[in-house]
Amino acid sequence: MRRRLLTTAGTIAVLLAVGVAVIAAKGIGSGPSTAAADKTPPATATVTRQTLVDSQTESGELGYGDSVQVNGKLPGTITALPAQGAMVRRGQPIYRVDNLPVVLLYGALPAYRALAAGAKGPDVKQFEQNLYALGYRGFTVDETFSASTTTAVKKWQKALGLSQTGVVDLGRIYYAPGPVRVDAQQAVVGDSTGPGQAVLNTTGSQKLVGVELAVAEQRLAKVGSAITLKLPDGKTVPGKIVRARTLIKPAEGNNSAKTVIKVSVAPDDQQALAAFDQATIDVGFTAGKRENVLTVPVAALLALAEGGYGVQVVEGSATRIVAVKTGLFADGRVEVTGDGLTEGTTVGMPS
Repeated sequence: MRRRLLTTAGTIAVLLAVGVAVIAAKGIGSGPSTAAADKTPPATATVTRQTLVDSQTESGELGYGDSVQVNGKLPGTITALPAQGAMVRRGQPIYRVDNLPVVLLYGALPAYRALAAGAKGPDVKQFEQNLYALGYRGFTVDETFSASTTTAVKKWQKALGLSQTGVVDLGRIYYAPGPVRVDAQQAVVGDSTGPGQAVLNTTGSQKLVGVELAVAEQRLAKVGSAITLKLPDGKTVPGKIVRARTLIKPAEGNNSAKTVIKVSVAPDDQQALAAFDQATIDVGFTAGKRENVLTVPVAALLALAEGGYGVQVVEGSATRIVAVKTGLFADGRVEVTGDGLTEGTTVGMPS
């Protein structure tokens, strides 16, 4: 009886060992493993040397970029508004209150206080830069509102038909990054205005193409990257990404809310878009480019049990696993480097 039990135990041990070997060979729980080298692949592919480009084309809408609301700050009555589509540049009135101009100047910092002699800060410097650009000189452009600045301000006020106080009232100037285009009027002549009341909507002055990308396509949305625009007449022109931001689109109908990346692209030459007002334009993005690299089909990659990837190299009737380092993925292929891999090497593929 004891001998029978020992024999049975030995048999179980052998079966367990065989089971472990089978599990290891199949790579259960760890994906494909180096044991794949023992199997003849159902199909093969060839390692190629080529230029790999990660590119993608998306449809975009021609426009002028995001609309910005201009709110009033000076209390009074609106007496003049620019027409929809009008362009307003530095030093020009963007609208009038009590028949006096609210003037457009360029800058990133919004006007938040009155400026007068003795004031100091970056907002003073921004204002002085504009004053100097408009031709009013005789002062040092810095962060101090000096007596010389006051003199220049009085000359500027006289040219605008304002009282020559030397003080820049809060609400007398409106800052924008550059020239603006009137997108819509939010008020009409004769309306009362004051702090926080909408007067106009404006956009930038240059035509842009807006594209919505999925969050998974973040790699395409790098500001400054070169793009290609395919125009409605079939011509292609170069351009670049000038803005990219993430936003949440609210739910609409049966479509739930979703997060997208809104990209604005501009042609290198604005004249290329002069003939088009509203149009759908194809935008060609390039996220990466690798020249003269070895590539295999993405499907040829094996997930190794020890981590990383490999390929099954086929040499006649024999096969072996070679660990590889992956690079750029594009067009169903992937850049690879690995010991012994050369152009023309045969690798295994799934059926």
